[in-house]
Order: sequence, then structure tokens, then C-alpha cells
Amino acid sequence: MKQIIDFIPLLLFFITYKIEPTTVEIAGFSLGVGGIFSATAVLISSSVVIYGVLFVHQRRLEKNQWLTLAACLLFGGLTLALHSETILKWKAPVLNWLFALAFFASHFFGDRPLIQRMMGHAVRLPAAQWSQLNVAWILFFLVCGFANLFVAFVYPAIWVDFKVFGSLGLTLLFMAGQALYLVRHMQPEPQES
Repeated sequence: MKQIIDFIPLLLFFITYKIEPTTVEIAGFSLGVGGIFSATAVLISSSVVIYGVLFVHQRRLEKNQWLTLAACLLFGGLTLALHSETILKWKAPVLNWLFALAFFASHFFGDRPLIQRMMGHAVRLPAAQWSQLNVAWILFFLVCGFANLFVAFVYPAIWVDFKVFGSLGLTLLFMAGQALYLVRHMQPEPQES
């Protein structure tokens, strides 16, 4: 459910981006709708609302949600302020690489890899498998970052489509592979005597 909620701002960004750019008059104000800049404004405002509601309801946000919100505000805000979509195109690669860096750093800081800290309460694996799974996440985020960057600057006409559906497809494929890996390496619960 959490992943669906996190996906809402991106979906609203996509819908707004796909609207044919037009100007709407509201209470004497002209408002541009459609295209990259109004989609960016929708991304920022919907992210603030979604994560604001989550924060009020849960009394906290997860670290990845804080990072996502901060990246959205920084890159989206700069995109609007400087009127340059190039800045927004760097958001997904930078965010993915920051996640890769966090997973990488967890090998050196703390007592367990980051993926074990995230999933250790639900899954029991030997330490070697946790390290392998953590490395897989590092590689996944690096590949996603480079894929987003490649599409954004080599195939800009499909960049938004890839950002929404390509990234989602890559994530679903990776999660399916992770599930197969976890099933193979899970340890049985100890039997009580």
C-alpha cells in the first residue's frame, strides 16, 4: 500500500504532463496547464500533500520518503525557478544514486547491511545472503539512475513515459527477482520443543 501512495505524485505528474498545454482563467488569474512546468508544480504540491498527510497520520516519515520529498522540492523548485526541464531530468538519477550510496555505506557503517535493517524483521537469512542482497540493491539503483539519465538525454520524447512506467517496470522485475532469491535462501524457523 505504501508503494502505491508514494506513486501518486508521479502519476499526477504524468497525467498533467500529457495534457495539451493550454491557459485556463480562474478568478481573473491565468494558469498554464499541461506540459513539463505545470506537471512539475503538480508533482511538488502533490508530494507535499501526500507526505504531509502521511506525516500527520503516522507521526513520522521513513528516511527514503524524506529524501524523495527533499529531492522533489529541490529539483522541482529549481526547474520552476530557472524554467529548465534539464534540472528535473537529473532528479531520478541523483535520487537513485543516493539510494545506492546509502546501501553501499551500510556495508561500512552500522552492524548490518541496509536491506537487512529494512527487512530483517520479516525475513531470516544468513549474513552472506544479506550482503549479496544489499549489493543487488546497490546495482539496481545504479542501473536505474543510469537508465533514467540515458533516456532523459538521448530519448527526451519518451523520458516522462519511461520515468513513470519504465522505472516502475524495472522495479517490479527487480522485486520479482528478489522474491525468487529470498525464497531460495530463507532459513526455516527453529522448531519449538
